[in-house]
Amino acid sequence: MPELRLWGIRRSITSAVLAALLLVGVLIAAALWYAEWPGLERGATVTAATLFDLLKLVFAVVAGIGGVAALVVAYRRQRVAEHTNALAEFAHQLAHAADLRAEVTKALAEAADERAKTETDRNGVRLFNERFAKVSEQLGSEKAAVRLAGVYAMAGLADDWRHGRQTCIDVLCAYVRMPYTPPDVPGGTPTQDEDHVALGAADRARAAREEREVRHTVVRLVGRHLRIAEDDGASWCGYDFDFTGAVFDGGDLSGARFSGGDVSFEGASFNGGDVSFGEAAFSGGRVFFDGVTFSGGKVSFGGATFSGGEVFFDDATFTAGEVFFGGVTFSGGRVFFDRTTFSGARVFYLATFDGGWVSFENAAFRDGEVFFGGATFSGGDVSFDGATFLGGKVSFDRAMFSGARVSFNYLIFGGGHVSFRTSRFQVPPSFEPGLLRQPPDGLILPRETGELDMLR
Repeated sequence: MPELRLWGIRRSITSAVLAALLLVGVLIAAALWYAEWPGLERGATVTAATLFDLLKLVFAVVAGIGGVAALVVAYRRQRVAEHTNALAEFAHQLAHAADLRAEVTKALAEAADERAKTETDRNGVRLFNERFAKVSEQLGSEKAAVRLAGVYAMAGLADDWRHGRQTCIDVLCAYVRMPYTPPDVPGGTPTQDEDHVALGAADRARAAREEREVRHTVVRLVGRHLRIAEDDGASWCGYDFDFTGAVFDGGDLSGARFSGGDVSFEGASFNGGDVSFGEAAFSGGRVFFDGVTFSGGKVSFGGATFSGGEVFFDDATFTAGEVFFGGVTFSGGRVFFDRTTFSGARVFYLATFDGGWVSFENAAFRDGEVFFGGATFSGGDVSFDGATFLGGKVSFDRAMFSGARVSFNYLIFGGGHVSFRTSRFQVPPSFEPGLLRQPPDGLILPRETGELDMLR
């Protein structure tokens, strides 16, 4: 830090005045010496002129002393100003150095935090990987109880490991996709005492029931996480689920929200038990039921809402059991039943078609009964174009056509019945030209003349 060394103001002025007087005295002495010390004569009287000259000399001395004092003060002021500027510059340099030190300190702190975070992440990833490896071993165990514990552990790991959640979900889905033969006895309870059957058959039956419990647990956990609000950290909404080719003989996905990602049941087989999609909401992403076979048990979509995204039932086969679409609402998105085959009892009872696009194009109704009874077609587009009616009964009795664009073009009748007997029309569906003038066998038109006239 710059230093300012100055005497006190009194001392400085006194020293300056004494120095000035000494200098004047030396100059006078030098002048007298140079004049060879001339004598001074003192007059007998002091005249006014002499007194005036003395007064001027006194004033000159006083003025000189004042001038010396002023010079001392000005000099001190200049020194103080220069020192102040030096201090300001030094303070600026200190502030700049402090800023640099702060930046360096901040950079060091950030680097330390980054290293700590990296180390933490590395440790966390290592921990998650260790958990994942251990859980994967559990899922591969020969003991059902260990596999069941592995299912819960994998779901817990998915909740904790946000970055690896999709991987955990993929593993659970892959488990359900593995080859599986359901227990031979419906409902999974043997009708004979195991003591009266071969030991090998009893072991296989027990193993099949245990495996079914593990698989049902996977489906139940998936459904539970899809019912959680999307803004919850434990929600699995928006992730991909691949059940392609899986065998389902039960499971609960009721109330699930399919609001993003791709969910595939393509080629899956529903051949027993109860599988529920009741009250499910299909509002985003894509859900594939292409090529699905419904061949047993009960699959319920009762009360489900299709309001966004795309749902594909293309090339699906309905051959046995019951697939219930009662109370379903189609209010948006696109739902396709193209080239679907209906050859068993199926229910669309009280469904609501209020928006979006629902396609039954080229569907084949071969056997059983498909009910659209009480359904409401109030909006959107519903297409039965190219449908084939080869057997069974398709009923639109008590259905209300009030606003949707419903089309029945290029139909093929080869048996069975399609009934509009008690249907009501505010906005009638469109039929291909000539179909209503000469109705084919099996097409049952409304009994009310007014309703029939609206169709024609």
